[in-house]
Amino acid sequence: MKQFRLNRLFNAKSGRCFDVAIDHGFFNRPGFLEGIEDIRGAIAKVVEAGPDAIQLTVGQARHLQAIPGKNKPALVLRTDAANIYGKEVPAVRFNTMIEEAALQAVRLDAACLCVNLFDIPGIPEVYQQCVENVMALKLESDHYGMPMMVEPLAFQVNPEAGGYMVDGDEEKIIHLVRQAVELGADVIKADPTDDPSAYHKVITVAGDVPVLVRGGGKVDDAEILRRTVEIMQQGAAGIVYGRNVIQHENPVGITRALMGIVHDGLDAAAALKLVQG
Repeated sequence: MKQFRLNRLFNAKSGRCFDVAIDHGFFNRPGFLEGIEDIRGAIAKVVEAGPDAIQLTVGQARHLQAIPGKNKPALVLRTDAANIYGKEVPAVRFNTMIEEAALQAVRLDAACLCVNLFDIPGIPEVYQQCVENVMALKLESDHYGMPMMVEPLAFQVNPEAGGYMVDGDEEKIIHLVRQAVELGADVIKADPTDDPSAYHKVITVAGDVPVLVRGGGKVDDAEILRRTVEIMQQGAAGIVYGRNVIQHENPVGITRALMGIVHDGLDAAAALKLVQG
């Protein structure tokens, strides 16, 4: 049954996936709502561009699933909320999962669910919570035939990096991705390495589990398109981008450009024309 849902997540033409993340409001951080203050409008714009999936929370998934017709993007359900994204980390830190996450995903007709695997310097208790969350979700995921996307994120030291800054060190990414596979991930959502040409090592260590690459912080069009071309050439199964789409002045154009890279093998120059034209 998991494969049936994965068939909805991955594009039939290319076998790859472009998932647009619009779940930022779950994390209660200033600046995270930029571009998605009107969540229904933001979802409608992205749906118009036709990505393979949209990542949403339990409270917002209805706006996607209420759209009539069979051609709308698949739902990826965000299952956990954390409070570790600020520059100053709170005294009590957490990454808490929603109740009966896989069952809620089934009820919302999701194609996949997403759960974090954080490794944050000096905050081992959140890492432990994440491992326990993934272990618990594995059983539910298998029971309901709901694919589990694990998001392994190696953070930089928050006070120095300014919060929500991940570490692009390939060794840290490789080992955390491998742990996600060992814990039973059906799909991996991982950060790019600082050196894009090294990303094939991440793909190798993930084995037969498809790896979707995160977009990270917002950058200019030429940079995100160039980076996407490089990472896809390394063997990634797709991308999961949020702020580089939802905070873009032309969300439809940038989505279509990225779809061209992921599914049609466009180079960065050709993709940029889709944004500008």
